[in-house]
Amino acid sequence: MQQILWAEIAIKAAAGAALLVAPLIFLTLMGIQKPASGFWPRLVGALTLAIAASIWIGIEIPQARGSIGPAALVPINLMTTAVLVAALVLGAAAPTRRGKIIVAVAAVSLAALAFLEIAHA
Repeated sequence: MQQILWAEIAIKAAAGAALLVAPLIFLTLMGIQKPASGFWPRLVGALTLAIAASIWIGIEIPQARGSIGPAALVPINLMTTAVLVAALVLGAAAPTRRGKIIVAVAAVSLAALAFLEIAHA
């Protein structure tokens, strides 16, 4: 279970940091349509980074209260997967093929993490 959580920390921290520091550049590189303002992507980056930090606190300080554990990560990952899949099905995920592929890979990765967390809980 620890390896799954460390993988989750790495993925969420990398994506969150990129969105927090340079949201519009990151979205352009990923082939995802960028908004007029970087506010919402930056906010998503901050929330994603906060989730990664909370998972890390739960691993490093097991007696800490309020950290996010596998029980909370499963619905977070499944809901995010559902939103990404819905965007793909509705054709609103990304304007480029690269963006659609990245969104699909993200959805499959999050679903895999969620199912692994269920299996090892």
